[in-house]
Amino acid sequence: MSYLLRGIAAGGTVRVIAADTTQLVKDALDRHGASPTAGAALGRTLTGAILLSHVLLKDHRDRVTLKLDGGGPLGGVIADAGLDGNVRGYAKAPHTELPLRPDGKLDVGRAVGRAGDIEVIRSQAPYGDQYASSVRLVSGEVAEDVAAFLVESEQVPSAVLLGVSFGPGRAPPVRSAGGIVLQPLPGADPAAVTLLEANVRAFGQLTDVLHQGSLLEAMEELTWGLDLELLTRDALPLAFRCRCSDEKALEALAYFTPDERERMITEDGGAEVVCHWCGQRRWIDPEPIRELVRPEVRCPDCDALWYREGVTTMVRDGERCACGRTLALPS
Repeated sequence: MSYLLRGIAAGGTVRVIAADTTQLVKDALDRHGASPTAGAALGRTLTGAILLSHVLLKDHRDRVTLKLDGGGPLGGVIADAGLDGNVRGYAKAPHTELPLRPDGKLDVGRAVGRAGDIEVIRSQAPYGDQYASSVRLVSGEVAEDVAAFLVESEQVPSAVLLGVSFGPGRAPPVRSAGGIVLQPLPGADPAAVTLLEANVRAFGQLTDVLHQGSLLEAMEELTWGLDLELLTRDALPLAFRCRCSDEKALEALAYFTPDERERMITEDGGAEVVCHWCGQRRWIDPEPIRELVRPEVRCPDCDALWYREGVTTMVRDGERCACGRTLALPS
């Protein structure tokens, strides 16, 4: 089982959030058929999103989305997580594989690339209003980029550790995966911060500790001399779990024009919808596709769907369509 623990150290002036995500990363990589390099990038991003949700969110209905796109062959990686412990995500090119770095490690940084941004989007309950902020990528290795985001965007200095390791073989299984965030809080004793920094520098590979020991042991080693106190009475279960459904799959077909939907029926006998978040495939029969017909407004230039009766407004009057035309919705 994947799980999360929270704690404090140094008399409550250091926050510790830690997650063992081994099982959920296994589930994610199996669903997407990801290669080790792409899988390491996706696993780190999934874990990073979970940790960020516990740093940034207040309401259990809120979500945080973590996106990294540095122009590398991976094509970008994204994860969506909440305080409920559920996370989903994908890499745009999950089969990307690169030679190992000179030190023998997976080259996640080159797969993600560095010529781009790390973006964090907070969707706030109850209506999904979004707040997005981004900073330039530092390395594409994910952990360093999340730490840079927390410092530059949130003004919260943080040590961030993220890792995914694989076993041997031609199709290597996930051996261990996890992440830890350590944050000195306002009022922290400089001596405590110095000791924390020394502990982080002396710490080995997180994935080795998780494989050979436990998440709690990793937390204790990183806060050695700082009197770690667990705040989590029961570990929070974590899972790779999508929010897709048959209903959402059907609604996705509404974005196609009526003519396009009719061709799906006549040429293929229906439509297969694949969720990019989790890889779930669903077959939609002709009858529900034909029942999608409702009064709608589309762009006169590119046929993009602007408005559909009975559906929450997808765009706002006066905005610009992707093709550049100014939107004009019915009153």
